[in-house]
Amino acid sequence: MFVTQAFAQADSLDAVELPPASDTAEMHGETIHVEGEHGGFPPFNAEYFPSQILWLAITFGIFYLVLKKVILPRIAGTLENRRDRIALDLEAAERMKSDSDEAKAAYEQELAEARDRAHKIGHDAREAARSDAEAECQRLDAELDEKLEAAQLRIAAVRDEAMKDVGQIAETTADAILRDVIRLEVSREEVASAVTAVRS
Repeated sequence: MFVTQAFAQADSLDAVELPPASDTAEMHGETIHVEGEHGGFPPFNAEYFPSQILWLAITFGIFYLVLKKVILPRIAGTLENRRDRIALDLEAAERMKSDSDEAKAAYEQELAEARDRAHKIGHDAREAARSDAEAECQRLDAELDEKLEAAQLRIAAVRDEAMKDVGQIAETTADAILRDVIRLEVSREEVASAVTAVRS
């Protein structure tokens, strides 16, 4: 059971036996007045119910009016502002998302274009290098052909010169062998015709 402090004090005062007034006054030099029976804790007393209900109705009415006229409009305004702010934030987020999507698409397109340009530049560079290499090969082939032809001409000239010298050496040697070894006298023209016949 719920007992308030005032009600508990009232019960304890009833339970305490007080000495007669005259003895107490003599002991402490004071006078104590003990009131008669009381009706308990006033909010629980039935005779105060109508006034309590009236004040409860007045307080509730005032509270309701303050709530309706002041607090609820402020809460409604705050909720409306918050709803508007959330709607604006969602709109801004959608706009930013669409902007980021557009930026991403533009970036991907630029990246693809850059990749295509890089491929084209690489392809052009490979083609240019290949054509340069082919031109260099052709130039080197032509230069080698010229050098080879010049070398063959020099070899032919040296061979012809050597062959001419060989003919003279053969004639001189044959003439010397015939004169010194065999001791045969032969004319120079005969030796030359014999060497020419052997060479051909």
